[in-house]
Amino acid sequence: MATSWRVWAEAARPRTLALAVATVGLGLALAWGDGFHNLPVFLLTLLTAILLQILSNLANDYGDSLHGADSVERLGPQRAVQSGRVTREAMKRAVILFVLLSMVSGLATVWLAFGAGGLYLVLLFLLLGAAAIWAAIAYTASNRPYGYAGLGDLAVFLFFGVVAVAGAYFLLAHRLPLAILLPAVSGGLFSVGVLNINNIRDVDSDRRAGKYTIPVRLGPRRARLYHWLLLGGGFAAALLYVLLTYRSPWQLLFLVTAPLFLRNGLAVWRSHTPAELDPLLKQMSLTTLLFVITFALGHLLAGGP
Repeated sequence: MATSWRVWAEAARPRTLALAVATVGLGLALAWGDGFHNLPVFLLTLLTAILLQILSNLANDYGDSLHGADSVERLGPQRAVQSGRVTREAMKRAVILFVLLSMVSGLATVWLAFGAGGLYLVLLFLLLGAAAIWAAIAYTASNRPYGYAGLGDLAVFLFFGVVAVAGAYFLLAHRLPLAILLPAVSGGLFSVGVLNINNIRDVDSDRRAGKYTIPVRLGPRRARLYHWLLLGGGFAAALLYVLLTYRSPWQLLFLVTAPLFLRNGLAVWRSHTPAELDPLLKQMSLTTLLFVITFALGHLLAGGP
């Protein structure tokens, strides 16, 4: 019997897609607010980000089933292969499909953005796209998965932060002010915060599977201190960006999210069981999305540079 579309929808992990759209959308919104408008590139960039995130989720499902992290002892939501609802071979075919879809969407995006006249930029962004695809697959689904060596945080910071925000800005603006790297750092650190909650929740099953994430290496208490550093660093980078580019009080609109980040940090710090951490994962994702919306809206309301 063919696998239900609902099973595939769950395997795509829809609640993670908002985060992928958020960081790319931040770069696009900042460029749009600075007067660089190209709606087809805007929409295709968002589509490519969604496809890459789905690819990452499917590859993670496939890879963890190979290496034992998604065993029956794993806490949190069951994965598609782990639960037996999708075969390993079917998941492998789905990964290949989303590699192809991501490549087509990414190629269309950079060609529309730069055209034949910017061939070197097309090639540069194709290399970045290839790196993003490699990162999505190699996290858990390669012979030497870097996610098992504790390098997942660095990859998320780079691809959900620096590459997502700065790359999206450049696709519209064809230039990159250095100050844009500050909101890119914010997006990256908050995205790592989401991953960190996930890894604190799964610390015991990851340790048994030989998956040496940052919480496994640091231990639960220091992993919670690390979470505070991620939240504080993300907010500090956003404040520094506003300080360097200040034009209007509207740019401080994102401060409305401060109580939500504080609440998340305190709840993670006080948590004792995986069951307590699972809802905090969703809350951190939604808070990051709200941060991006308010940060971008404040930039737009403040007017051009």
